[in-house]
Order: sequence, then structure tokens, then C-alpha cells
Amino acid sequence: MQESLISKKLYSKEEIKVLNEKYRDLSVEERVVQLYKDFDAGDVMLTSSFAATSALLLSVFSKGNSEQKIYFIDTGYHFSETLEYREKLTELYGLNVESVSAGKEDHEFTSKNTTWKTDPELCCSINKVKPLELIKSRFSVWVSGLMSWQSDHRSTLDIFEERGGILKFYPLLDVTEEERDAYIKKHDLPFHPLIAFGYHSIGCKHCTVPGADRSGRWNNSPKTECGLHL
Repeated sequence: MQESLISKKLYSKEEIKVLNEKYRDLSVEERVVQLYKDFDAGDVMLTSSFAATSALLLSVFSKGNSEQKIYFIDTGYHFSETLEYREKLTELYGLNVESVSAGKEDHEFTSKNTTWKTDPELCCSINKVKPLELIKSRFSVWVSGLMSWQSDHRSTLDIFEERGGILKFYPLLDVTEEERDAYIKKHDLPFHPLIAFGYHSIGCKHCTVPGADRSGRWNNSPKTECGLHL
């Protein structure tokens, strides 16, 4: 099975079902190790927002494959604390981080028009979705740290799923909030500094306020996802 999976860009429902059955009973660490047995490292794209508790996934990957490139989508609107947290984790784990950003004209458009106020969907599309779309075609597997308890949409996901022409892999999907916090405390991993001020899901500074889980994101808006994972 390994050879057939590595050589493909598209995966059948049956192949994805087999992968989910194979990975479901593994620990997070075991899932990351197995990933590089089933897929070529060059086919794996890992993204991180360096928000809230990103240290869990990044610490596991730093041990599983220290050479793995991590794509950070720099919207230009991050809190300074998020950028400081990115630098701290990069240094702590020796991470290979590359920033991905919108084109200068696109970003200036959203700044001039304060698009996050008038059309937050468009703002996210320009500054998050579009930049990643430009590099996504290079890879077969996209790794993300989504957890099922974070939103109604995320509760419907499986460890592997095909979405938008790429195989999504969520190694933390079934990790509970309590298990996440216990792991971070046990391994003395650093929390994002804004957590101490009541932020529990941290995005761009214009659209994030303190709040439990993801309730502080896109405050006073029905929006719950930036669009990357829809």
C-alpha cells in the first residue's frame, strides 16, 4: 500500500478509509512517525498559525522530522505576541519556518479598505487562502493541528480526508482540550502569551478578542472559519 500512496496526488475513498483505520488507534507521536513511512517527506506540507497551543504539534514534528518545513501564513495583521511566539518556538525546537504572504497590492487593498470590517470572508481569502493556494499544488498531504472540539465543522472531520484536491491530515483531531493542556504541562511547552489574558483562539489582531475556545474569533460575526479548512 505504501508505494501506491506515495506515487499519487489523488486518493480514493477506499484508500482514505484504510488510512483512517490504520491511524485511528495510534498516539499523536506514532501518527507522525507513521506519516513518514507512508508518504515521502517532500510530499508533506505542514502549516502552523503559531497561535494558542501550537507548541504541541510543532514539538512532536521537531522530533519526528526535524527537517520538515513549516509554513506560517503571515497575514500582516498578527499580534506582535504571535510573531514573538513564532520566534520562540522556532529557536526552541530548531524549526524550519517559511512565511507565506499575500502579494503587496492585495494586502494593501485590504489595509486601505479595512476589509476585515466590511467583508471578513474576503479579507481571509486574500491574506490566508490565496497565498497558500499558490504553493499547495506542490504537495500531496497537508498537515494541520485542528482538533474536533474546537468547532462544529471540525467535529465532522476524520484524521484523513480529501479536500480541495489534497489529502488533509489532522494528527491531533481526537485530542481533547484536557489532554492537550496536560501534554503541554507535562512536557513544559510554552503557551502563547495572550492565553494569560483570556485569549484561547488567536488569529489576526483586528478580528480576535478574548473568549473561550473559538468564541473570540470574528467577534459579532457568524464566521467561525477563515476558509483554509473548508
